[in-house]
Amino acid sequence: MVNLEGQGVPGVFIASAEFEDGALAQARALGADPAAVYVAHPIQDRTDAEMIALADEAFSRIVAELVAS
Repeated sequence: MVNLEGQGVPGVFIASAEFEDGALAQARALGADPAAVYVAHPIQDRTDAEMIALADEAFSRIVAELVAS
């Protein structure tokens, strides 16, 4: 993602909220400040309908992060 952004291609990563601290620590360790959207945890046991609802809810935040870059 950092390489793509360096070439002018915006990016945003999506993770469940449970991993926010780890993602921030990893980004700092890599010297990166990526755009991120965190969704409700857990993901693993969700039904297709629940995943679609999660994606629908996150969509506007993802687009906002992409166009803010």
